[in-house]
Amino acid sequence: MYPPVTTATLGIFALLLIFLFAFIEVGVIRLAYQRLGISPRTVTLLLFGMILGSYINVPIAAISAPRIMHDQIISFWGVPYVVPEIIYPGRTEIALNIGGAAIPAITSIYVLVRFGAYARSALATLIVALAVYCTSKVVPGVGVAVPTLVPGVVAAAAAYLLKPRYSPAIGIAYVAGTLGCLIGADILNLPLVAQMRAPVVSIGGAGTFDGVFVSGLIAALLT
Repeated sequence: MYPPVTTATLGIFALLLIFLFAFIEVGVIRLAYQRLGISPRTVTLLLFGMILGSYINVPIAAISAPRIMHDQIISFWGVPYVVPEIIYPGRTEIALNIGGAAIPAITSIYVLVRFGAYARSALATLIVALAVYCTSKVVPGVGVAVPTLVPGVVAAAAAYLLKPRYSPAIGIAYVAGTLGCLIGADILNLPLVAQMRAPVVSIGGAGTFDGVFVSGLIAALLT
């Protein structure tokens, strides 16, 4: 277990969640999440679960990788990322992050089933994935880093343009922002794992976590 970003950055996320919870309670963004079919308190639990789950990585594979970096803090777009300790010398562990991939993906599937619009959601997800892939960057020792605001903003714009006439865009935006970020940043960059020089490359972790975390919030607020 290790944090995807520094403890101070996670602390900022926690403070934002406290403010978010207050906003939800007074109804500022309650309607947006109710339109997703998720109760305000459940949303808060999911967001806290994403932060706590960001410490948990489930190993799924390992590849040979020489010259691995470790025990460093590397900044990208002003966000400090933690390079974990070496687990296996000369090998990079590929893992699934619970908070940055599993929980958001399961939530996205729920939203997708509830709202339908499968073809439009798939197209919006493809648009976000391509945008994220073009703007993400391989950061040695960390993995793939994503500009935090890109997935959510692109997802909201794509959902607004593609939404069905009598259906809200919020479901498409949430699914596209979350899954598009994971696909564009992590899945499409898996062939570059050996070049990342990281002890652990986590799908939904490290440089992708903040993009996934924020994209759902932006999608909910902008649609």
